[in-house]
Amino acid sequence: MSQSTTRRQFLAVSASVTSAMGIAHLTGLKLNAANKKPLYEISLAQWSLHKMLFDGKLDNLDFAKTTKEKFGINAVEYVNQFFKDKAKDMAYLGEMKKRASDLGVANVLIMIDGEGNLGDPDEAARIKAVENHYKWVDAAKFLGCHSIRVNARSDHKLSYGEQMVLAADGLRRLSEFGAEKKIGIIVENHGGLSSDGAWLAGVMKTVDNPNCGTLPDFGNFRIGDGNMYDRYQGVAELMPYAKAVSAKSHDFDEQGNEIHTDYLRMMQIVLDAGYHGYVGIEYEGSKLSEPEGIIATKKLLERVRSELA
Repeated sequence: MSQSTTRRQFLAVSASVTSAMGIAHLTGLKLNAANKKPLYEISLAQWSLHKMLFDGKLDNLDFAKTTKEKFGINAVEYVNQFFKDKAKDMAYLGEMKKRASDLGVANVLIMIDGEGNLGDPDEAARIKAVENHYKWVDAAKFLGCHSIRVNARSDHKLSYGEQMVLAADGLRRLSEFGAEKKIGIIVENHGGLSSDGAWLAGVMKTVDNPNCGTLPDFGNFRIGDGNMYDRYQGVAELMPYAKAVSAKSHDFDEQGNEIHTDYLRMMQIVLDAGYHGYVGIEYEGSKLSEPEGIIATKKLLERVRSELA
């Protein structure tokens, strides 16, 4: 075999190997792109459809199906008001769980209202409020949720510090129970002092339990008497403790931007805190129908996610 022939064979083999490596590299890039998780996931808070639910146009058992088939969303956040008497009804909860599972819809959390004030100044009433939430911790565990959302409500007649201590006491007790079931206890800024970001962050520090966290809501920063807390400051203060995020929306401009909240700025705050979990759509507007508002919020969250990526 001549030297030139050997060289030609070597070059041919080299070209083949280089080509194969190039294909493998490109395929690897595609696989990495395909496997790369989004900056955040999108879920749907049931309150976005509260009018339809209260009017009987939508049944709680069909919420997961509507979320998946109408809006293309694969995760749901329940509100206990829509199955208030079913917390211990295992047949009913089983049907909820089955319908979501059959559709590939994840149950994220349950928002709890109407079970008493966790910061009640009367110790017996405070303990009763804590215990009232136990059944919802159990229901969340059964459904496969990671948390229940609660309220840090006390007596507004008490001082800033007194309310903080009382709310922290109730939350600590409930968080200890939740930890046993591996269910998080998360607090939303939901009116009164809880809409004061510094106060609620102070409550979290006082509770000092990793099972207790926050659910920052972009819009719930009305602290009373017509006073508003800065929403961007508030979310930034609550994000270090966040186990969920609520993308509140009301009205949109012609470009599809929410006119009360700069979503690009807000989601940057969320991501800067290292949060990459579910962001729940919670549409509360009236100019668009509930389905239209949900779709508009979803499009905005998807666009912002692409821009930030």
